[in-house]
Amino acid sequence: MAGLTKNTPHPTEIKLHQQSRILDVTFSDGKFFQFSCEFLRVHSPSAEVSGHGPGQEVLQTGKKTVNISKIEPVGNYAIQLNFTDGHNTGLYSWDLLYNFGLNQDTMWPRYLQRLEAAGASREHEIKPQKSNHSCK
Repeated sequence: MAGLTKNTPHPTEIKLHQQSRILDVTFSDGKFFQFSCEFLRVHSPSAEVSGHGPGQEVLQTGKKTVNISKIEPVGNYAIQLNFTDGHNTGLYSWDLLYNFGLNQDTMWPRYLQRLEAAGASREHEIKPQKSNHSCK
């Protein structure tokens, strides 16, 4: 699978804090990272979010309160996250999570800048339902 390297540390502990919506990951080299569920959702490695190449990313909006409902192991190299908004595609390999941990301080502000440039929000937008009747 692309992106997997032999030298990447592997997780020794993965712990989800559902109330605070934080995923803790401790790696075999002692590095410890905390990821918000929102961060992991908006940076999903799925084609639906990441596209099929550079510049094809789809900006994810309204994910501030998303949570992880289930974590499934995939072999000895990844996890699949099931989010409360129904998203569950994309495999979070050990090296992807490690890379996210090392780079989230630049990735998160870049995401916020993209949201602002698009006039979009982290908040979930409730769209009014259309009425089939009219007042006359």
